[in-house]
Amino acid sequence: MSIFSERHQCPHVLRHSCAMSLLHAGVDTAVIALWLGHNDIRSTSVYLHADMTIKQRALELTAPTATPPGRYRPNDALLAFLEGLQ
Repeated sequence: MSIFSERHQCPHVLRHSCAMSLLHAGVDTAVIALWLGHNDIRSTSVYLHADMTIKQRALELTAPTATPPGRYRPNDALLAFLEGLQ
């Protein structure tokens, strides 16, 4: 089923797709707001959400230089401790 099927054809879906494409390309949210014609950047939040790709990129940008890039993998002892807290 195409995202452009009759069921999904509405301006919101197209604007959301455009906004997310720009966000994935690294475009600042203020620029995306201007692109969408919003006077207030808060209006843009309706069209944006941070998926795992964006979150991973943000983590990689903020990792200390001595830390290798990638996802944190807790060891078994830490996982067992955390499980015991429930």
